[in-house]
Amino acid sequence: MVFRSFRPRAMVLSLAVAAAVFGMAVPQAQAEEKALVIARDMDVNALDPARTWCDTCQIFNTSVYEQLVTLDKDNKVQPLLASTWTSNADQTEFTFTLDPAAKFSDGSQVEAKDVKWSFERLKNIKGNASFLADPITAIETPDAQTVVIKLAAPNSEFLNQAAAGFLSVINSDVAIENGAVADETAAEKDTSETWFLSNSAGSGPFVLAAYEPNTELRLKRNDNYWRPKPVMPEVIFRQVKDAVAQAQMLQSGEVDIAMQIDPETAKSLEGTSAVVERVPSYNFVYVALSPGAKATPIDMTPDVREAISIAIDRTSLIDFTLGGAGRPLAAPVPLGFPGGDGHAVPEYNPEKAKEMLAAAGLADGFTLQSIYPDLNVYGVDFNLMMQKIQQDLSKVGITLELQPVPFANWREAANGDHIPLTAVFFAPDFFGTSQYVDVFGMHEGSVWANRAGGENAAAIVNPRPGELKTAALAAATPEEANKLWTEAAQEMINNKIILPMVSPDLILAYGPNIKGVRYSACCNLPLAEISN
Repeated sequence: MVFRSFRPRAMVLSLAVAAAVFGMAVPQAQAEEKALVIARDMDVNALDPARTWCDTCQIFNTSVYEQLVTLDKDNKVQPLLASTWTSNADQTEFTFTLDPAAKFSDGSQVEAKDVKWSFERLKNIKGNASFLADPITAIETPDAQTVVIKLAAPNSEFLNQAAAGFLSVINSDVAIENGAVADETAAEKDTSETWFLSNSAGSGPFVLAAYEPNTELRLKRNDNYWRPKPVMPEVIFRQVKDAVAQAQMLQSGEVDIAMQIDPETAKSLEGTSAVVERVPSYNFVYVALSPGAKATPIDMTPDVREAISIAIDRTSLIDFTLGGAGRPLAAPVPLGFPGGDGHAVPEYNPEKAKEMLAAAGLADGFTLQSIYPDLNVYGVDFNLMMQKIQQDLSKVGITLELQPVPFANWREAANGDHIPLTAVFFAPDFFGTSQYVDVFGMHEGSVWANRAGGENAAAIVNPRPGELKTAALAAATPEEANKLWTEAAQEMINNKIILPMVSPDLILAYGPNIKGVRYSACCNLPLAEISN
């Protein structure tokens, strides 16, 4: 031991002497590998891919686990665990050929049985993300490298859904040994949730090293990774709720990336060495109206709903809440998603709003209850936003009674007696438009057909978006599907129930030596692409 500790130092001294005497170059010591440290307000609910349901989970699931396919920076489907795939003509059957080189972190091969087991477990665990597997009617594995997935109906978005982190492929042998169950009894008999909080069983570029709730999530490089290994040896997520604290830690060098810097806080980083990028996001914040809410005191007709919409100054709202760092949008579909572009944003017109309200017999004004979640999401302080909307609507005779509440209480009110006017947010679960029709379409069974009180106001129920979704999912070409998604988006605009306010820009803030940071529709933050 003594000789080993001194031999390197003796060698260095000898080289230094030689360099001084003979002018030789001294070899540079290899740069020490450093962990990537990320400040983030973590919303982790689980570390079992079948149970996860959070933004941080998207990063975790696509870093520690892998999916059949992934998306590139242009949202094009690319191979991952599957090297090739085909589908039948009506897009109800997809056949994937697994890459024979794919290995789990324990060195065992990724096989078709693991895909089948993982997808069936996601469906049977009955978690928030189970809807992605619900349309699967059968999975066949004719050999160890072939997976045939059969769907209940045509689905032109299935490949995009297969890139979602929630459809992660788990090492079934390891998970089963630790209490995981995939059959119809999974929701009751699976006992692996605690094991997954300390262990992982994936094939991704990283493995779980440690997790301390509300404090730290630590990943380390997967030394058995079957693709090019990530540069970073370790990734440490530190729980930091406040944006100002995140910025200060970035400026001091305590962290390398600050993930939830809002536009106002980003100004404090001007003139420092930190890199600050503003990029469009797919998230948005919206106002929703509920004609069928028990507390709605008026007949909230389409004209009344339009008057409310055009009485809100969206441009001023974006300036007030985000310093202009966001985009207005007309439809409850993100800009950049199929069908989301090309729609006219409602023009601010309080005079016309007054005329429409007077024509509806509401010239004397009225009061609306407004329960909303007491949150700051994507840099939007909901209290500030609702105060601004309150001011705008007061100019046309509408009084808003603002009631901020915890998110759980908001959900109970929205799904219970409903809320006359509220505000909330949405982020995509995968790159595809069907999820927006399912939530905002106002056809029977959609989320907001219920929350807007469709059972009490049958006129707001509109079957057309659901019909267009079915047609788009059966479309033979992306062009045909996009046309149908555009029509569905316009129908949702015409419903005048969901009033999108802003798609906030995403602030990417990181240290000067960090490279490869980008926003992803499937992965949120692709960790394996980052280097220093």
